[in-house]
Amino acid sequence: MVQYEKRQTTTSKSRNGYSVREKRVSEQQARSSQERIESKASFLAQSDIFRHLSADEITELDRLTTIMTYQPGRVFYRPGETGHVLFLLRTGRVQLYHLSTDGRKLVTATLTAGACFGEMPLIGQGMYNSFAEALDNSRICVMSRHEVESLLTRKPAVALALLQIVGQRLVQLETQLIDTTFKSSHARLATLLLQLAQPGQQHGQTQVVHGFSQEELAERLGVYRETVSVALRDLKEAGAIVPGRKHITILNAAYLHEIASA
Repeated sequence: MVQYEKRQTTTSKSRNGYSVREKRVSEQQARSSQERIESKASFLAQSDIFRHLSADEITELDRLTTIMTYQPGRVFYRPGETGHVLFLLRTGRVQLYHLSTDGRKLVTATLTAGACFGEMPLIGQGMYNSFAEALDNSRICVMSRHEVESLLTRKPAVALALLQIVGQRLVQLETQLIDTTFKSSHARLATLLLQLAQPGQQHGQTQVVHGFSQEELAERLGVYRETVSVALRDLKEAGAIVPGRKHITILNAAYLHEIASA
């Protein structure tokens, strides 16, 4: 009888301990959920499109949006597809590009955290005209077309902010078109290297371009890899650069500026 009472007491304590652990897990999950909610709301409030909204409006917007996680290589849309959502990039990188009939790739933008994409069909174009693909593990806030259109109607400041983003992207495309039409491949490559260059380690004078293969540089310019290979060789022979594997050291930035402006 005594032994039975001891077992019963032990079992009761075990149950109480399990209940405490359950409660702690539940509290942790609740805190984690609340942190995710607050974090998403903070992200929306800081975005270029929604920064004009009030706290109550951000809270409502938070309820209408969804955060999704995508793997590298995920294609969000293709040319000719109807646009149904607006994407806001929270983390990661997304590349916008076109493909020619012979398979050449032209990168028009590489988006980083805070950028939006997929906006063109939502302002009258109807369908996408490019590819959008995740380069990294990316977390993206998704908003339906219906909700975006309703918000644009009710909030002129949001519509204006979206138009400014579209305008900036069109200016970039126009610049890219002009360079493609009127500049040589050497001039365009020199311009691209200067844009991608980061400060080096030698007294801050040497600049380097990290992380781009010849194929990736060709995609940025919309040319064949062989064209980039020839241009890099010529720039090397001129003493302007030292190319390596996904690493280009710029020795003479002034020469690149001269070539870029030719």
